[in-house]
Amino acid sequence: MARLIVILILVAGSVSLPACSISDLPFAYQPTVQQGNIITDDMLEQLRPGMSKGQVRYVLGSPAIEDMFRGNRWDYVHTQQAGGGGEPRRLTVLFDDEGRLQALEGDLAPSNWGS
Repeated sequence: MARLIVILILVAGSVSLPACSISDLPFAYQPTVQQGNIITDDMLEQLRPGMSKGQVRYVLGSPAIEDMFRGNRWDYVHTQQAGGGGEPRRLTVLFDDEGRLQALEGDLAPSNWGS
């Protein structure tokens, strides 16, 4: 009997099943997952050149990435897709040497900002 159990374990261990994830199931619910900072058009409209870092933080919230070696750059990253993942949307906020808002870059930045 013990030999039969050992043989069954060895055979079961050598059988490979195809890889399957929950997203492969047609009836599985996949909630929309938001990650990072959500930046709305209303938030972007409140930004003005010359704002302090504190004012920008109040409007946009804390940045997802704040580089300790480049204190004049904050990066906001946001993804939203059913089941998680998705292409990240980015906003880079650049400050001058005095800590005042100078420029916005990235795919979330309005094209007519600062004019």
